[in-house]
Amino acid sequence: MNNRIEELRGYLQPGRHIHLIGIGGVSMRPLGLVLQGMGMIVTGSDMSLSASTQELTDKGITVHIGHQGENIQGADCVIRTAAVHNDNPEIAAARSAGIPVFERAQAWGVIMREYKNAVCISGTHGKTTTTSMMTHILMEAQWDPTVMIGGYLPLLRAGHRVGKGDTIVLESCEYCDSFLNFSPTLAVVLNVEADHLDYFKDLADVQKSFRAFAGLSTNGVLANGDDPNVVEALKGTDYISFGLKESNRIRAEHISDWRHMDVTCDGEFYCHLDLQVIGRHNALNALAAIGAAWMLGIPGETAARGIATFTGAERRMQFKGKYNGADVYDDYAHHPDELCATIEAVRTLDYKRLVVAFQPHTYTRTKALFKDFVRELKKADLVVLAEIYAAREQNRVGISSKDLQAEIPGSQYCETLPEVTAFLRENVREGDVVLTVGAGDIFRAGEALLKSE
Repeated sequence: MNNRIEELRGYLQPGRHIHLIGIGGVSMRPLGLVLQGMGMIVTGSDMSLSASTQELTDKGITVHIGHQGENIQGADCVIRTAAVHNDNPEIAAARSAGIPVFERAQAWGVIMREYKNAVCISGTHGKTTTTSMMTHILMEAQWDPTVMIGGYLPLLRAGHRVGKGDTIVLESCEYCDSFLNFSPTLAVVLNVEADHLDYFKDLADVQKSFRAFAGLSTNGVLANGDDPNVVEALKGTDYISFGLKESNRIRAEHISDWRHMDVTCDGEFYCHLDLQVIGRHNALNALAAIGAAWMLGIPGETAARGIATFTGAERRMQFKGKYNGADVYDDYAHHPDELCATIEAVRTLDYKRLVVAFQPHTYTRTKALFKDFVRELKKADLVVLAEIYAAREQNRVGISSKDLQAEIPGSQYCETLPEVTAFLRENVREGDVVLTVGAGDIFRAGEALLKSE
């Protein structure tokens, strides 16, 4: 893996022509802009026109719509997103022409070596929120960071930022061991759970990957000392712990409503936090971001001001509007632990009923964590289940949302999103809170509901 990164490093030089397949993607678009800013000639291709491809075109990057072999002409190397497979005509053309093909994560791994501080935020849950919080802190500190987030951040009006400072902060995903291509100077581990079981064998295999990721960091590891899976994964690793227990070096104290708290670092007061997001999980996300700020030498009052301006990332308990006297929110939760955190947070608010419209994400995850999904969904007052969002998979395990519906009393199964919207339209009433939940396109059901108001 390191040999491939070293090989790619030789290509990522000013004047070289780099072609990106899937350039309109959430991580590929900022990659193209960063490479362009480093003096490279960047071209790319994507399946369809979008606001993302238009932004790239407006900034002087040639974007081909549709994948064809001739698109790579003149390229010194090709970088692809994980969604692009070997049967792609541009991959075939590159290999036929002897042009090397690299992965997106490998490119980010090379790029972050150019920064003094490379803050890589990992975890089964909370990566987007914590990376967003860290971005708010760095912007408040006027560090002019480069940022890569797997979601939309209102502060940036995008999910990325190309800065001129010496710090880069990136959401770092464990799927397919992607983050093992990275070169963190500060590695943050929020939590570790059994997930992506279409790639990992089991929880122990996931923990092995996180342990390897932590071992890549050159200037420190910050990890959740309250999470037993993290503690087990990092056994024998030197790291600074954060959490609520007294044994942690970075601690939250005097907590009120999970939104107001003092933070101590090595027993000394660092700052007081006032959060604009709810829930225990977000308090821990904020503590991780604050801990990283402390390790970077940012003053506590500056870090606290940054956190205070964070109102949430897109699709993370995002308020969408009102329907029939009910509040409608959207959330990206697609793992049982994320469902648990979201439901617990909402239960602290003053609503009469919790209505959850849930769309499972991938067949393998639904099959592997079936009992856990049932347990968490039973906590809602009313559940409507959309069919499973396939994402990258085919249904080879023979599972459907109908199977969840059979285990959840009073729940409703809907084959299509318009049916979900119709069910909500007929059943939502004043005093309810409605959550559209999932990593697919369930948010469309909520948006359609609001349009019918």
